[in-house]
Amino acid sequence: MVSDQQSAERQLLSECKIQQSMECYEKLYKHFYSFSMRVCYRYLKNEHEAMEVVNDSFLTIFKKIDSYDLSRPFEPWLRRILINNSINFLKKHSKHVLLDTDESESIFMDHAENDGFHDLSYSELLALIQELSPTYRTVFNLYVIDGFTHEEISKRLGISIGSSKSNLSRARENLRHMLRRSNQETAKIGEYEG
Repeated sequence: MVSDQQSAERQLLSECKIQQSMECYEKLYKHFYSFSMRVCYRYLKNEHEAMEVVNDSFLTIFKKIDSYDLSRPFEPWLRRILINNSINFLKKHSKHVLLDTDESESIFMDHAENDGFHDLSYSELLALIQELSPTYRTVFNLYVIDGFTHEEISKRLGISIGSSKSNLSRARENLRHMLRRSNQETAKIGEYEG
């Protein structure tokens, strides 16, 4: 069953496809701006970069709106464009290259233990993810948040599957370390106040 919001989105997309007017494009941009910023900000280091990629992504969408199939959901198509453009931005502008590390260095740790991440709010987790290196942040987001497989990540980033797994493992370990450090600092503050 199609919700009222989905129906309104489909109507807006239909108008954009038919009219291809600035007014329709502006409505589409405003409607999906927050969603788009959230997706891009997970990959990029600041709001300015995320906004640049969002704007470039919407230009791509406006150019390719004719190829969009109205019978399919729009958000997955938009997300794919946002992620691809975020990765391209990182490859073009980052001092850190998305490295293909030696597979023999790979450490595959899928800990089932309680990391403490379940206690974090979305914004707290996002802040920790932003502290990761661009390579770790990108692989972590693609795998954990956006649900890509290691094979898909390796193709998108031009790295081996082993490197994708290794980068994910290292990202998780770095996040655990940051969380432990944060928890220790919070405990120390609590000691001083008590």
